[in-house]
Amino acid sequence: MAWSTLRTIIFINGIFLLTLAISMLIPTLTLLLFSRPQELNPFLWSSLLTMLFGMAMVIQGRSQDSHLRPRDMYMLTVSSWVLVCLFASLPFMFSQHLGVTDAIFESMSGITATGATVLTGLDSMSPGILIWRSVLHWLGGIGFIAMAVAILPMLRIGGMRLFQTESSDRSEKIMPRSHMVAKYMVGAYLTLSLLGCLALWLAGMDLFDAINHCMSAISTGGFSTSDQSIGHWNQPAVHWVTIVLMILGSLPFVLFASLLRGNFRAMLNDQQVRGFLTILLSTWVVLGTWYYLTTDMPFMDAIRHVAFNTTSIMTTTGLALGDYSLWGGFAGMLFFYLGFIGGCSGSTAGGLKIFRFQVAYTLLKANLMQLVHPRAVIKQQYNRHNLDEDIVRSILTFSFFFTITIAVLALALTLCGLDWITALTGAASTLSGVGPGMGPIIGPAGNFASLPDTAKWLLTLGMLLGRLEILTVLVLMLPAFWRH
Repeated sequence: MAWSTLRTIIFINGIFLLTLAISMLIPTLTLLLFSRPQELNPFLWSSLLTMLFGMAMVIQGRSQDSHLRPRDMYMLTVSSWVLVCLFASLPFMFSQHLGVTDAIFESMSGITATGATVLTGLDSMSPGILIWRSVLHWLGGIGFIAMAVAILPMLRIGGMRLFQTESSDRSEKIMPRSHMVAKYMVGAYLTLSLLGCLALWLAGMDLFDAINHCMSAISTGGFSTSDQSIGHWNQPAVHWVTIVLMILGSLPFVLFASLLRGNFRAMLNDQQVRGFLTILLSTWVVLGTWYYLTTDMPFMDAIRHVAFNTTSIMTTTGLALGDYSLWGGFAGMLFFYLGFIGGCSGSTAGGLKIFRFQVAYTLLKANLMQLVHPRAVIKQQYNRHNLDEDIVRSILTFSFFFTITIAVLALALTLCGLDWITALTGAASTLSGVGPGMGPIIGPAGNFASLPDTAKWLLTLGMLLGRLEILTVLVLMLPAFWRH
């Protein structure tokens, strides 16, 4: 890699660190509002150190040549997420006195919007740390939207070229339009965040909890300000508002940009959105009816509990309303499956994404038709895009490595002494970005604090791989990548 290219990557990473340093002032202001000046030092020192490193990188990396090739974007993407995670862990070390392993685990979980946590006693925890966790979710959410819309399609990762927009085009003619799309997406993210915060506040949360849970829900993150998660609030309105926020966070933000530009049918016409909502609402009805028939809970309450938890799992948010792992084998297995599905491409949600399942169905149907009519020419399209060989190969490769990564990660976790349920669901939930797994240790009523350090490092790697769509990280391990 040329030195000029490396300088550009260093420069951009420095900008990210400066942004992170400024973000660390949010918990500082929060502590001042809560009249807790004695807790300011950890955040001030973290912000200062991050600012100094960021400025040094910006000064060192400043270069006239700012053009990066697609292969350089792999390095930029991975290095930026790792670097931001490392510096975002400083407040956890300084404020909560967490060890390096726990602090980086919590930080990676926050910035990748996974929601797995090693912290307990959230109800009495410093408001500075609580808001910092939520800010990490919020920043990670908008970061992943930008990556999924602008970078991954250009890198041809996992079939994302299906969603190539102006933002993925390097031509000068298109760049002004790409900047407009980006502005609309950021505007939509900010607007939904503000409206969600107001709605949660009006529904019964106090303002601080409303801000935290809105950032957690819209980013499909999962961090809460209570050990009971959303179950701490018994107002149905709070639950339904959070459900809506989780769903909105799982829809493609490019389509929100289209809505703001006046295309009001964009969302309804999108095949991915229709598939996502169909699966989600169908699960509400089926599992809700089953839960009502097998418990003494009133029908609307059963639907509400099922709607919240299924939405949380399928959108890979990880907030919980009660301990759904106690609902029995049928519900547990269904939740396990839903976590793989995830939300829509170009959203804050994780998982395999709806479009890959829809493309797989299209290919299966076409192959079955080919068996019946061997000489027929069968057109294969998805969302008005032709499914060429490159896209199909990319989707199949990603899906294969996604499955293999879960299998290898789960096997490695069992070597750390974990039981197979904890290992398998832990690997799946961190790679998919769900957060909590199943079982008594890492289920919705537990956390990851008791796991061995080796297991936490493996799961931290799983969170990074899952958020960056696996292949973005794996390509850096090829010797050919480092050759000129």
